[in-house]
Amino acid sequence: MAAVPIALLTCAPSVGAAPAQTVRNIVLVHGAFADGSSWSKVVTILQEKGYNVTAVQNPLTSLADDVAATQRVLAQQDGPVILVGHSWGGVVITEAGMDPKVVGLVYVAAFGPDRGEAVGELGKSYPPPPALSAPIVDKQGFLSLPTDAVVKHFASDLPEREARVVAATQGPIAGSAFGAQVSGVAWKTKPSWYIVSTLDGAIAPDEERFFAKRMKATTTELRTSHVAILSQPKAVAAVIMDAAAKAPITVVP
Repeated sequence: MAAVPIALLTCAPSVGAAPAQTVRNIVLVHGAFADGSSWSKVVTILQEKGYNVTAVQNPLTSLADDVAATQRVLAQQDGPVILVGHSWGGVVITEAGMDPKVVGLVYVAAFGPDRGEAVGELGKSYPPPPALSAPIVDKQGFLSLPTDAVVKHFASDLPEREARVVAATQGPIAGSAFGAQVSGVAWKTKPSWYIVSTLDGAIAPDEERFFAKRMKATTTELRTSHVAILSQPKAVAAVIMDAAAKAPITVVP
């Protein structure tokens, strides 16, 4: 067999690397009742494909605080970014996505508010989500979910043992956050992708479809609970990689 020129070998892509001409940086924003570890399965898949992945740790104390935490992570990225939000994280990326480094947005069973809309008001036209029917509210006004609600409605397609871990590691969110309104709406000017969870017990699937249609998102429907990022991480990662491949790459500072 003929020898392969050294020049070709040095230019060959490494095994498992992110494809050429795609966005390399992925920033993941978790939702309420969670923390950055909720992305662990998706992170592993994307890292194995050669992407630079960072999961934000939201304090869940206010929308402004969560946006600030996301902006700090965006500032550390060395080029264009795909910004991904799950659930409440969709509110965060809607505002934080105004950052010029962000070239595409991925919403995973997430809120996609417009200017002047508060999350606490968005779902009133849809059936009440069973996962949120009886939240636990502490003296400081932070909300968390009972274990039974997580197992039966929030993470219903996970093995019960895994769902109980989700309940045990959840991050309480300040109830006041649900009254906040975004100051910028990134999906109006940047391409978006949306994953609808058709078995969602935390956000009505038809509400998710409304968000996706309004933002003219490339939409994928998965037969999953609210936590598709844990129950179908390969499918979620595939949508993120599609966004990374198709989002227009722009020069960023």
